[in-house]
Amino acid sequence: MALPLMREFKQGTDELYAKFVTAWARSDAIFDIVGRTGMLAKPIVWRHPFIFYVGHLPAFSWNQICGGILEWKSFNRYFDELFCRGIDPDVDTGECHWHPDVPQEWPTLAETVVYRDKVRGAILESLEALPYCYSNQVMARGGRVFRMVLEHEYMHQETLLYMMQQLPLAEKQRPRAMSTYHYDAAAANRLVRIPAGRARLGARFEHLPFGWDNEFGEIFINVPEFGIDALPVTNGEFLEFVEAGGYRSESFWQPADWSWKNLERKTQPACWVRRNHSWFYRGMFDQWPLEQVASWPVYVSLAEARAYARWRGKRLPTEAEYQRAAFHGPDGRESRYPLGATTHPRRAAAILISITGRRCRWVRVLQVRAAGACKSSSATAGS
Repeated sequence: MALPLMREFKQGTDELYAKFVTAWARSDAIFDIVGRTGMLAKPIVWRHPFIFYVGHLPAFSWNQICGGILEWKSFNRYFDELFCRGIDPDVDTGECHWHPDVPQEWPTLAETVVYRDKVRGAILESLEALPYCYSNQVMARGGRVFRMVLEHEYMHQETLLYMMQQLPLAEKQRPRAMSTYHYDAAAANRLVRIPAGRARLGARFEHLPFGWDNEFGEIFINVPEFGIDALPVTNGEFLEFVEAGGYRSESFWQPADWSWKNLERKTQPACWVRRNHSWFYRGMFDQWPLEQVASWPVYVSLAEARAYARWRGKRLPTEAEYQRAAFHGPDGRESRYPLGATTHPRRAAAILISITGRRCRWVRVLQVRAAGACKSSSATAGS
């Protein structure tokens, strides 16, 4: 049992307690989409079946907090190791980083849930124990390890959802509470001129309660003037690329992207389906004719996004350009959140780009044109 909590840690501990409980409830709701019968499904070759992730989330939490910093005795060392790390292909080489051998038979869901619940109880107890730990590890300072574990949980919630989207609709269970779909026409896009200025990349360690190692330290980069589309590329716009033979034209693809596309036999975005000479869009729980959701942002890989942008005579923004476009207003001042000082980042996320790994993550596309760049006959939108 943990010692009584010191007064100065009380408020932060209550906040973390609520964050953990909320995060776990969201993870459980996501796993409910595939249910018990779908735990061994493996819709993406570079990922484990879903049962692994039921065990991986608590194993990562235990190994980092209870086993790593507090050095508590494990109640299931086999699960700690089996679920410690998943398949993690290197973005550049395609080679997998080290991970435990895949067992001939995965533990049952019931066994894994028992492990999960024990770990969750230990994590809540560790919230009060950590302030009394005299570890000199950097992650023990100020509860950083808790925020890392939460961020890890959030990241896997995202990756679980894009894995589940690859499953046939019949293999998923629709939640009782569903958001309403909207099929409004796409808003008129326009090119926004971003003046030259400085962009902040990274952060100083002492300025963030948690950050991944590649987010430190802080540097400033001078960014020339450029123009960027105000809105993401839509399904309807990307369809033009598909029908113009973009997936068959090597000239639009970077060499590594072209090799990946051929290896994966890609001929269209992953959530598009061709049937009876017509295109359909497969969502998480429903399927529509593509023209019905033509105004929705397209959902593609970084490789596909780069090829589309080149076909349009444009390119994707650099990280520094993205920072200038998202975090700096007309007055040149830097905002705390994208699109303003008070805009919550989740509300802004729908129109921001996320550039991630070529093989396993997805992007919503914004295009950018450098100031003074020559126009192309194919670059009609936002030129």
